[in-house]
Amino acid sequence: MTFSIFEGQESNQIIFQFKANSPAVKFKLTGETDGIFMIGGDGLLYCTKALDRETRAVHHLQLAALDSQGNVVEGPVPITIEVKDINDNRPTFLQSKYEGSVRQNSRPGKPFMYVNATDLDDPNTLNGQLFYQIVIQLPLVNNVMYFQINNKTGAISLTQEGSQELDPARNSFYNLVVSVKDMGGQNENSFSHTTSVDITVRENIWKAPEQVEITENSTEPHPIKITQVQWNDPGAYYSLVNKEKLPQFPFSIDQEGNIYVTQPLDREEKESHLFYATAKDESGKLLAYPVEVHVKVVDINDNPPICPATTVFEVQENEIVGSSIGYLSASDMDEANTVNSILKYKLVDQSPKVPSDGLFLIEEYEGKVQLGKRSLRKQDNPQYNLTVEVADKDFQTLCFVQVHVIDINDQIPIFKVSDYGNMTLPEDTAIGSTILVIEATDADEPFTGSSKILYKIVEGDPEGRLEVVTDPQTNAGYVTIKQALDFEAQPVANIVFKAENPEPLVSGVSYNASSYASFRLTVTDVNEAPVFSQRIFQAKVSEDAAVGTRLGNVTARDPEGLAMRYSLSGDKRGWLKIDSVTGEIFSAAPLDRETESLYRVRVVATEIGGSALSSVADFHLALTDVNDNPPRLAKEYTGLFFCHPLSAAESLTFEVTDDDQQSLWRSQFTFALGRESLKNDWQVSKINAGILAVVFYRMKKDEGKGNVENPQSPEAKPLRS
Repeated sequence: MTFSIFEGQESNQIIFQFKANSPAVKFKLTGETDGIFMIGGDGLLYCTKALDRETRAVHHLQLAALDSQGNVVEGPVPITIEVKDINDNRPTFLQSKYEGSVRQNSRPGKPFMYVNATDLDDPNTLNGQLFYQIVIQLPLVNNVMYFQINNKTGAISLTQEGSQELDPARNSFYNLVVSVKDMGGQNENSFSHTTSVDITVRENIWKAPEQVEITENSTEPHPIKITQVQWNDPGAYYSLVNKEKLPQFPFSIDQEGNIYVTQPLDREEKESHLFYATAKDESGKLLAYPVEVHVKVVDINDNPPICPATTVFEVQENEIVGSSIGYLSASDMDEANTVNSILKYKLVDQSPKVPSDGLFLIEEYEGKVQLGKRSLRKQDNPQYNLTVEVADKDFQTLCFVQVHVIDINDQIPIFKVSDYGNMTLPEDTAIGSTILVIEATDADEPFTGSSKILYKIVEGDPEGRLEVVTDPQTNAGYVTIKQALDFEAQPVANIVFKAENPEPLVSGVSYNASSYASFRLTVTDVNEAPVFSQRIFQAKVSEDAAVGTRLGNVTARDPEGLAMRYSLSGDKRGWLKIDSVTGEIFSAAPLDRETESLYRVRVVATEIGGSALSSVADFHLALTDVNDNPPRLAKEYTGLFFCHPLSAAESLTFEVTDDDQQSLWRSQFTFALGRESLKNDWQVSKINAGILAVVFYRMKKDEGKGNVENPQSPEAKPLRS
């Protein structure tokens, strides 16, 4: 048997009473009794004093039953006494004072020392679970904690603020008071202990080196040492991290922290490098944050100037001397804003040299090309080829420039015909039809902005019914119908065209009468059908409206101004009539929403005289509901009966409906029996939102016997609706 007993309980505590069969008369207890466990003649097992788990956590005993001669009758049997822990021991630090040191800028959260405490209570219970805490930090700068402790392991490390702000130049010594509590530190009855921790802050030598400058394309033997990093303590393992993912990483590091460049660098390929140096312990864990290494590649003049593809400028033939024609933009791959990339421009050749050489100049540092002697004329030469030398301090490159002389807009468009006469068209001529071709000429250079002609209608078409489209090859103008012609709005139009260029005319030249032309357009009438003011007319009226009630009004007009008559089509129920002159619509018969809630008919407007053309529109009449229908049973109930006398209470359920709109009647029904005399035998009740009723037969006290075999017997109670 196994018994569990809390330590520290009062003495003479009874644990269990054993019994033995005859001839046994007494018991014998052996084993790890420690003089604490006893058994009486009555079989009571008890302890003589409080147990102590820390002295012995488990007692192993044996119990035997003896007869009067002391012979073993039963047993011995094993008995195990487990001593359960109570929190009766205080945690204790192994040292009254701890000393440690930390480097400034050490990684936050990385332990640099430990404090340790022990507790004699059971570590597998809350009694022996220890909780560490920093109680005091001296000095406490700006109320910021620089140190933290792992509350389970006692590991002390820097906080984020401590990693950033600790500086031995300002304060090289700190003292901590650290407490330890048992019961996980979560119980107000926990025991606690404190210790003192002295921490020295040492200077961090693990720092990013100064930026390194390496001259590109070095011819010295490689590798070349360029800088060094060093961890605070010996034995670190160094490596470099290529964060830029270069296809070939040109740097290395040895285990002394020396960093080397392993090959010549090219500034034009990459002008600077950024990578990281790391220090790790023997298990491969980082000792601190990686440090950045910056390498700048110093430029040498190893690239000649680069020309763009052939540069093309345009210049009008009337430009004055000194006018800017354009900029030649050469480039140099060497470092910008240094002597290696400063470029100088020099014009070395002009072809052809007509009417003379030196027609152009180029600004020495900007590359601006200007007219040097006189205005150009296209008839002298339409194109010039220039050769420009572009040089930095060591290299020269030849660039080529084309200058196109373009015509100026000094000629106005002139119509071949100034009056295109008369034209008569019916008003239903199709939109998009070409009705006239007009043409003007321009003596400027063909297929340029100076000779292209745009035609505009400047008079006679205020509604924009016509437009003119220019043929880009012939400069002819095609006059087309953009919007439908309208005899009633404008039977005769005197159209005036203007021909002009998209490019502005040069100073001193302006458009005159030669750039204008006209024609007269006569539009003939075409009989058109009436037009309704809207496609669908709508009205709403109550279904109990009196016959003759005005319901609405439709309107239409005839484009030719003819009188019209109105009529109805599709009035299948004969509910409506219309005033043939005014278009007013009236009810002609009683209306019924339950028959048709939205009544649709068509209205016809027909010319009186002319071609008797007609048009159609829709008239929609919405009927609103009134309570004009009685409730009724939702279905037929036939062949219903109760057999009399009843053996138990009986009932029937009826569903009721109403043809009127549901919102008018739902929950509004009441139910009653047909006549007063029925109330003695029958009862009616409303259920289920007012559309169901249940009828009960009131069974009298003396009922319960009778003829139930023949439902048609005189005793059967028929059910009437």
